[in-house]
Amino acid sequence: MAIPTIDMVRTGQNINRLRKAAGISVRDLQDVFGFGTPQAIYKWQHGTALPTIDNLVVLAAVLGVKVDDVLVMTDAKMIVSA
Repeated sequence: MAIPTIDMVRTGQNINRLRKAAGISVRDLQDVFGFGTPQAIYKWQHGTALPTIDNLVVLAAVLGVKVDDVLVMTDAKMIVSA
């Protein structure tokens, strides 16, 4: 069975690219999510953390893309079952 995984670094780079393409600042996203600091957004962009599912849905909507367009998947790894 093939199991895809999320490439966190490339997803972060993609979030940064999509944000800039949409003309949205980190501060704008901070306000949308009601975060007291922009740290979570920077962690997303650096690939050290991923948005929660509910935040991912909102992020995609704000960026004007589908959730699948935000996430970058790695090549699927084959899992051998016994």
